[in-house]
Amino acid sequence: MNQKKRKLKFSQEKTEFRYSVNFTATEHAQFLTMFELSGLYSKSAFIRARVFNESFRVVKVDSTLLDYYQKLSELFGQFRSIGVNYNQVVKELKSNFTEKKALAMLFKLEKETKELGCIVKEIVFLTNEFREKWLQK
Repeated sequence: MNQKKRKLKFSQEKTEFRYSVNFTATEHAQFLTMFELSGLYSKSAFIRARVFNESFRVVKVDSTLLDYYQKLSELFGQFRSIGVNYNQVVKELKSNFTEKKALAMLFKLEKETKELGCIVKEIVFLTNEFREKWLQK
């Protein structure tokens, strides 16, 4: 099996000069964070880009945002299920119970529905607050 070797592209010029930089522990942690966000292949390339003001791309993926919307979508799927179950319960109450018993159960169902409505309002409020605080337009 022939395996092709990858070669990194290096400058045609020979590098002759080296410099040393000393960092504190905090500065070193900040440097490593900036280096990782840059996506460059080596620290020396990162330093060179910073020294000569070359532009480089930083891509940040916020997994919490994705998780939030995923959970929110699941929650609204459950609300649809509750709506279907609600209709089925009302039909069964009407056909299988006496009027007095059905009214008592509908009262309890109405109470729970009001609580669910309050929860939905809170979810909408928190979602709007989340958008204003974290989403950049």
